[in-house]
Amino acid sequence: MITTDFAAGAPCWLDLGVPDPAGAQDFYGAVFGWRFESMDPEGNRYGVFRSRGKVVAGLGSLDEEGARPAWMIYFNAADADEVAGRVRRAGGGVRVEPFDADGQARLAQFTDPLGAEFAVWQPRGSRGLEAVDESGSLMWVELFTTDSAAAVEFYGSLFGWSTREVPMPDGQGAYSIIRPAGGEENRAHGGIVQVGADFFDQHAGKPYFHPVFATADCDAAVARVSDGGGIVNMGPESTEGVGRLAVCSDPFGADFVVLAPDPS
Repeated sequence: MITTDFAAGAPCWLDLGVPDPAGAQDFYGAVFGWRFESMDPEGNRYGVFRSRGKVVAGLGSLDEEGARPAWMIYFNAADADEVAGRVRRAGGGVRVEPFDADGQARLAQFTDPLGAEFAVWQPRGSRGLEAVDESGSLMWVELFTTDSAAAVEFYGSLFGWSTREVPMPDGQGAYSIIRPAGGEENRAHGGIVQVGADFFDQHAGKPYFHPVFATADCDAAVARVSDGGGIVNMGPESTEGVGRLAVCSDPFGADFVVLAPDPS
């Protein structure tokens, strides 16, 4: 599971880029009870969502031409500049060169060799999220890609991730469970799923990460998604040993999952 001591290579931050931040504030406030706090003295171009007073995500205005609204996942790194060099050598791309973010962290954004976007967070004044693995916060991340073996190799070389393959239901291939370098099984923080290229027709034609948010009641959360103008792409459905989940999109098209974990 994800914990706030954030092992190297573990997800430690995420933010949402959309063309209408005010609309996103209303939507996620209704779905998860989040409250928005602006970090921009000139307006609401960037800020944080809080759940029960703790920071659980960031929100910003999407200004990049042609960019698709999406959640960006940031992984803990000791040296963002060093990671940028390794990304280039491994065949990935640097979308945003490393930069200092108000003394809180040194950040950089990348693209893996198959097209999935991700970022790193080198802690300075802030370690990242203040709440994880509890209702209304991040508990897991997933990468949907066209080549899981290539993704395992790339991210393994970058972050030292180790993986364990488990069968997908109905013989639909394998699910690669990710844990940080040297991490025990209970520190697993995500999964990698291989899907066909046609799957990405609805996702800007390229692989992507999405977040999984914990919820106490999946069906109630799904109802709030629909009431708020979002789309339920799959579920709700129950999976033994995992819980009850649904794959959703917000009103702008950014994907996320809601999961009520199996208490066993």
